[in-house]
Amino acid sequence: MATSSTCPICSKGTRVAGGYSNRVRATKFNPSGNTRKYPNLQWVTLPRSMGGGRIKVCTRCLKANKHLEMAK
Repeated sequence: MATSSTCPICSKGTRVAGGYSNRVRATKFNPSGNTRKYPNLQWVTLPRSMGGGRIKVCTRCLKANKHLEMAK
């Protein structure tokens, strides 16, 4: 099941990043915890031969033109 924050081609989705070390925890009053990183998704128009429409694709698949090879 694909959500709006996932690339439909390569299934790249969100990931948890960040965290903090023990040194940061000892010196900060309120250390911030993990943050969620989202993929860079861009709207792409599909050609009419593939039925047209638009989908959200990550920039890595966009640079490789994988959205044009979906129907092949």
